[in-house]
Amino acid sequence: MTKMSSMTAGLNFLAQTPAPDGAQNPAAWVQILPMVLLFGAMYFFMIAPQRKKQKEHDKMLAALSSGDEIVTTGGIFGVITNVKDDRFVVRIADNTKIEIGKSFVQTVIKKPSADDKK
Repeated sequence: MTKMSSMTAGLNFLAQTPAPDGAQNPAAWVQILPMVLLFGAMYFFMIAPQRKKQKEHDKMLAALSSGDEIVTTGGIFGVITNVKDDRFVVRIADNTKIEIGKSFVQTVIKKPSADDKK
């Protein structure tokens, strides 16, 4: 038996040795702790910011009305001419209107001011 294989066999034996009587085996919570910490870090760095961004997008969609200039997720610039339940009618050129789903609005470029409406 080589030196390396005897050392591996010794480590395997020690890893399987039960804890002495009266001593608690901390292995259960020690093994779960890294997974809990990893999930917590993933939540704070990935899930929470995404939820915040989604809430802001929903708030922006609820505030849109006729006359707002928008950009769609496909990169189309247009002006909202009509608001329906689940979509917007958007003028993208003279005499050219399209209907898009509300969730496909990416950003608002400009909301008409009180001076623009007069």
